Amino acid sequence: MKQFLQVVFFLLAGMSAFGEAQTQVRMALSEQTVCPGDTIWVAFDLKMPKGWHTYWRNGGDSGIPTRVDWTLPTGITAGELQWPVPKKLSSKVGDIEFITYVYDKEVVLLAPLKVADIKYEMGKILPIQAKVSWQECQEMCIAGRTNVAGTVTIGKKSVPSSDAHWIEESRKKIPALSESIQANIFWTAEPAPDDTRPFLIEWMNPVKTADFFPYISEIYEVQAATVLVGTKPGKIQIAKVVRRVSGDWPSSIKGILIANNDPATAIEVELPFVGRARPADAAAANTEAAKKLESGPGEKAMIEGVTGVEQTQEKSLGLILLFAFLGGLILNVMPCVLPVISLKILSFVSTARQVPGRLRKLGLVYGLGILVSFALLAVFSIVVHKAGGIADWGSAFRNPQFRIIITVLILLVALNLFGLFEVTLGGKTMGAAGQLASKQGYVGAFFNGVLATILATPCTAPFLGTAIAFAFTQPALVTLGIFLSAGLGLALPFVILCWQPWMLVFFPKPGVWMQQFKTGVGFAVLATAVWLFWFTSTRMGKDAVLWFGLFLVLISFTAWLWGQFMQRSSRRSPVVSIMLLAALIFGYGYVLEHKINWRHYAPDAKDGIEWQVWSPEAVAKACREGHPVLVDFTADSCLNCKFNKMTSLEITATREKLKEINAVAFVADYTDENPVIARELVRFKRAGVPMVLVYPGRANAEPELLPTILNPSVVLHSLEKAGRLSKK
Repeated sequence: MKQFLQVVFFLLAGMSAFGEAQTQVRMALSEQTVCPGDTIWVAFDLKMPKGWHTYWRNGGDSGIPTRVDWTLPTGITAGELQWPVPKKLSSKVGDIEFITYVYDKEVVLLAPLKVADIKYEMGKILPIQAKVSWQECQEMCIAGRTNVAGTVTIGKKSVPSSDAHWIEESRKKIPALSESIQANIFWTAEPAPDDTRPFLIEWMNPVKTADFFPYISEIYEVQAATVLVGTKPGKIQIAKVVRRVSGDWPSSIKGILIANNDPATAIEVELPFVGRARPADAAAANTEAAKKLESGPGEKAMIEGVTGVEQTQEKSLGLILLFAFLGGLILNVMPCVLPVISLKILSFVSTARQVPGRLRKLGLVYGLGILVSFALLAVFSIVVHKAGGIADWGSAFRNPQFRIIITVLILLVALNLFGLFEVTLGGKTMGAAGQLASKQGYVGAFFNGVLATILATPCTAPFLGTAIAFAFTQPALVTLGIFLSAGLGLALPFVILCWQPWMLVFFPKPGVWMQQFKTGVGFAVLATAVWLFWFTSTRMGKDAVLWFGLFLVLISFTAWLWGQFMQRSSRRSPVVSIMLLAALIFGYGYVLEHKINWRHYAPDAKDGIEWQVWSPEAVAKACREGHPVLVDFTADSCLNCKFNKMTSLEITATREKLKEINAVAFVADYTDENPVIARELVRFKRAGVPMVLVYPGRANAEPELLPTILNPSVVLHSLEKAGRLSKK
């Protein structure tokens, strides 16, 4: 009981909502100029905050390795990713011990790029692009991804980059391949029914301790835990367990050997199986493993004969399923899911006393909706991992298009609760998304379960996160079982309430309070919509906050028009129909498609002018260095500023002209009070923003003050003039 309470406390204390990735990634190239036929090195520098870690090429019991997907120009090919020695991390949840291979603080992953020995145009710039995906964990796990890029120039002579020395030092941390290593592998027992088999590594090395970190294979899986069997004159023996995934038992195993826990001693090896261990050595391996098992029930990869391994794995899986169930149970009181549960309680009060038998069926259908949704999430994660990608709990909410759709859906649910419109069988325009989850029948119950699942995915806890992270590393059936266990936990309280309607005596009788409660729940749902809007729009930049907000206002306006003049009116005015259609076309066509570009939006895309933060010193420095300068004095509350930016500044012609004359662009943000910007406005006799200045690239040069309301020809002419003056 004490352990159970500790686990529940751990869950409640660590409960956390979906968050952004913490790891920072930078890409660097060893050369800035290359010759055809050269090989250059690319470094991916991953920096993790304190307490966070990412994973090695073999994540161990529950980790997912970092992945790099390349986009390379013709003639350049990437070699295999090179990994420095990781740390071996042991952590426990309950009685289960997870052993993983991790990096903390910082790690540099490397890859060679081969430049084909073909004819290139001298001076040609070749873009090097990659998408880096990783899993990072603290008490919860988050999947991160980012796009990184660099360039190399084709030349007659290779020229190292400023990062060349740092990259060369990083290469020294990669274990070297040893083909003359004096080490072999011996089987110590027969295979178990679950295709696990213990083996012994014998290394001719007089050291105190040793370990073997295996690489990932498609046909076998070496468990992370290691048993030190013993040392003999001139050699050391360690034991591990391998599980066969497909095909025959391996004839060799590849990985790195490490002596005395010192990464500097690590060597890359491919060790062959040379037969069975001598009876005395096999017996010693099993004896040491038995001692290890006695020290803790969670050492699931230890060897106490084959039966001991099987039983420990079964116990571990059972506890993981319990963790998933309890995590799903707690999701019912998370802010993400609570509004949906409140809606269902409201429907109980109005339905239960009328048709108790039907209520039971509705409860089961609601539970079925949750289980089907969790099964689909499991299938999605399995497919993603089979394809080599990374999926985790809340993956859907990392998709910006999904976040936009679900924000609109939740807003519609809130507006429906406020009574702006009613979702009925005839509502086919505005109510299509919210209708399924608002019906009172079996379809509504099923899609309430689906909606509860969708809203649950951004919310997690270390408890549930551990179970789901473990699920992503397991065979398909185990993954499905863990997801369904979490879904069962989410569904069970509601199903029990449906089958035990006597519990409803704690609720007051139906009355006016139900409408007030419905409106109150609407504010909770609206808060969910605001939260979704916050972490969706802010990822798209300042302008998207404005445009997406306006789009949601348009949706609210059309919902009001529909409810007030189409549903509640005896005569449906054609004028209102035209207004509805016009608002929807404008909202989708202009705002979503044109201003936000929502279907093709990518968070890592870097479009537009590369604005730098304005200061008088920064402008003076750029001018001294010969760069023309464009300065935009603006504010978020200034509509004229938005007009100037949309029509004359953030346009293709202006961006190309800035690049052509090698200009630097600065933005002076006057949204909040800033006395330095205020003095600059007074100096140029402007009462406020907008104000746009263009400086020639010369020291102490006076700028040209552009008109308050811009047009493209004025901006382009001024930049052209500044470019000419900079050359004199």
